[in-house]
Amino acid sequence: MIEITSKPISPESVVNRIKTSGSGCVATYVGLIRDNSQGKPVASVEYTDPKGTAKADLEKIAGEIRRKWQLEGITICHRIGKLEVGDINFLVAVASAHRQEGFAAAQYAVDRFKELMPTRKKESYRDGSTRIEGE
Repeated sequence: MIEITSKPISPESVVNRIKTSGSGCVATYVGLIRDNSQGKPVASVEYTDPKGTAKADLEKIAGEIRRKWQLEGITICHRIGKLEVGDINFLVAVASAHRQEGFAAAQYAVDRFKELMPTRKKESYRDGSTRIEGE
């Protein structure tokens, strides 16, 4: 399942949806909005999909993963909109028979997400300044 959503992401709900009777593990990565970036205190982070291609980009990553590893399933969720410190902005869950494949596939998904940066990211800092990535 690939999801771009403006709603909060529930890791437990995702794990319960993806696991199968053949799953020996569900390896997960939960990305959070942290309280500092670039040496500045963060007020909020806003993700947008101005090109409308974020879901297709995440589908591309999932396809690469399916070709590299034998998995029971993969879910990638990315939250868009204005997020506060501590909010979940990104979740990868990989169900696999063995942990090695699960961990490797989850790390690959996170690394590829960072490379592709499928959304526009605007960090707003407490000092009133902003920084934009992915334009």
